[in-house]
Amino acid sequence: MDEFSNPLFRLGYGSQSPLEATEYRAARLTGNYALLNSLYGDNWVVQNVVGIIPDDMTKKWFTVTGPTTPEQSAALERIQRETGLRESVNEGLRWGRLFGGAAGLIWIDGHDGILDRPLDLKTVYPGGFKGLPIYDRWCGITPADGLVLERGELVPEYYTIYQEDGTVLERVHHSRVIRFTGRKLPYYRRVTEQYWGASEVESLYREVVKYDNTTANMAALTFRANVDTMKVKNLEQLFSIASSEQQRRFWNTMQAQSVMKSNFGTQLVDAESDITNTQYSFSGLSDVNEAMCLSLSGASRIPMTKLFGRSPAGMNATGESDLQNYYDYVDTLRDFYGPFIETLEQAEKNMDGTRIKVPDEETDVVCELCGRKMVIKTGRFGKFLACPGFPECRNTKKIVKETGGICPVCGGKVLAKKSKNGKGYY
Repeated sequence: MDEFSNPLFRLGYGSQSPLEATEYRAARLTGNYALLNSLYGDNWVVQNVVGIIPDDMTKKWFTVTGPTTPEQSAALERIQRETGLRESVNEGLRWGRLFGGAAGLIWIDGHDGILDRPLDLKTVYPGGFKGLPIYDRWCGITPADGLVLERGELVPEYYTIYQEDGTVLERVHHSRVIRFTGRKLPYYRRVTEQYWGASEVESLYREVVKYDNTTANMAALTFRANVDTMKVKNLEQLFSIASSEQQRRFWNTMQAQSVMKSNFGTQLVDAESDITNTQYSFSGLSDVNEAMCLSLSGASRIPMTKLFGRSPAGMNATGESDLQNYYDYVDTLRDFYGPFIETLEQAEKNMDGTRIKVPDEETDVVCELCGRKMVIKTGRFGKFLACPGFPECRNTKKIVKETGGICPVCGGKVLAKKSKNGKGYY
């Protein structure tokens, strides 16, 4: 083993040294959903760590470049406002940082039933983009089968979206999903995390614990900053051999004095008693608190000026050097906008007011009115069967999926259907 060791002076490997007794356990805080929720709901430092960077990332929003008309740009801005796109991206970034992973589903009107296919922008009607609903990795979306290489990184090819009751809602192709991941992980750890990242809270959890305990103890010390001491004759005998009645009278006297004591109160004592007041000054506590703040700032990669609203001692009033480094770091995180911007730019080019024809799929279902084989068409509300003889034959049908089950009541076939709001039922 190649390692320094000096047992005589208790230095290095194998020595009885406090440093050598240190161990680092494999703490997987990212998987503790309940603890992460509790920390985010109760701790303002964790809220800042999770939310400050997404706020700064979305404050400087993207701009679409290229040959666009003012009408197209105005239409794109209007759609962003109506769909709350910026707010959705901010939410996705937050849950990605808190839970290690989240995803946004690119919701296109009329694409119900084909979400498991690659997103083809030629099938997006003008005004078809309806929003980017966000699901975190623990509630709503999980990776399914298959892997693909996306921007040099292996990611799941398909995802499964669940309803609130845990039932499967849709199987979605990765091209329809915007991923928001936490801190990057080594490959095999990524595999165990289902190709998500790690929670930002995981790497600074111990610093949060230290900070909370330090500030709580500092607050408790303020109650000991002003202590009165009263000398009482024969106090030991009072507690050891005095009667219960004498002890009760003593405690009543002490409680009465405590209640009456104030800045304007008068305290009566026996002539032979002596009261002294001791005031403590806790020097150095501000340095300890600042050290905790700097540790948290370093762990979160957020300047102290942003995280705590004040600059550390010895720096200028704004902490400009740290802030400049921070904003450079935030700019590197905006790289995830790339594929999303490309999708929006292409969708913008399609917003010319024309409806794009979606190729029909021929089926074996025969039209009972004219005998032609019906085709699958895509409309505003998803797929349906239609006769290719339109407009001579206007026959249409809903697409029915058989589950293979038999109804226990009537003996008929059990069919899988969807309600108008997209929920499945049988």
